[in-house]
Amino acid sequence: MSQSDNSFEPNVIDDEMLQKAVEEQWPEDIRKLAKAEGINFKDVMELQLSFRNILQIDNLWQFENLTKLQLDNNIIEKIEALESLVHLVWLDLSFNNIEVIEGLDTLVKLQDLSLYNNRISKIEHMDTLQELQIFSIGKNNLTTLENVVYLRRFKNLHTLNLTGNPFCNEEQYMLFVVAHLPGLVYLDFKLVSDTTREVAISNYHYLTDVLEHEEAQALAQLEEKQAQQKELEYHKTAFVEYLNGSFLFDSLYAEDTEAAKLAYLPGVDDLLQAYPSWV
Repeated sequence: MSQSDNSFEPNVIDDEMLQKAVEEQWPEDIRKLAKAEGINFKDVMELQLSFRNILQIDNLWQFENLTKLQLDNNIIEKIEALESLVHLVWLDLSFNNIEVIEGLDTLVKLQDLSLYNNRISKIEHMDTLQELQIFSIGKNNLTTLENVVYLRRFKNLHTLNLTGNPFCNEEQYMLFVVAHLPGLVYLDFKLVSDTTREVAISNYHYLTDVLEHEEAQALAQLEEKQAQQKELEYHKTAFVEYLNGSFLFDSLYAEDTEAAKLAYLPGVDDLLQAYPSWV
């Protein structure tokens, strides 16, 4: 139904569609009981909205405890309106018309994501998906192998599908991917062999060594920044923030017009310039 099927009018996700979709998922006896008592969307854990000619994602905010969402085989053009689904673990957006990866920032628990058969040309905007384990982005418009480097940030990623992208035709495609993603177990539905892994590492170590060095530096800077922030929060609780540097002196000196006159005395200006390096 996706991509080029224009035989049906686009549908919107409204309460009627959602009610029907939820009811269709349940056995007949539970369905009758739910109709009698009413369906609370907050209690729904899984939702299937496949093959419904949906053009735009909307009205899913009530499903705040949803863990699995199927939106495959529609005509969706943009990933949006998913920010309230913070418990999602599994998301299928395959066979749609999506061009840009976006709107996933709050889905920090996501482990399985399918964007198979869309129109995506760049892997991006997924930084917060640190729990990602399975990612399918085959049959898109990925043309440069450098896209794969972005996926190095996902330390739990073990299964990846890239089949059907233009860059898969490059001679060194598989070795490049395996070298840059050493944690991969399955690539394009096949187990990554030890031999393939060894050859990949040997062929591309000159690139991956540089990346590992840069990543180590970035991690060290991040940890230092986090430590400083943690120390600042600790000092704030004790009402002594910024006392481990020159901040207090600088703020007092800046507001003291009389003290500022000292700068005109011989040698004082040099002392004021050197002071920050002493604290």
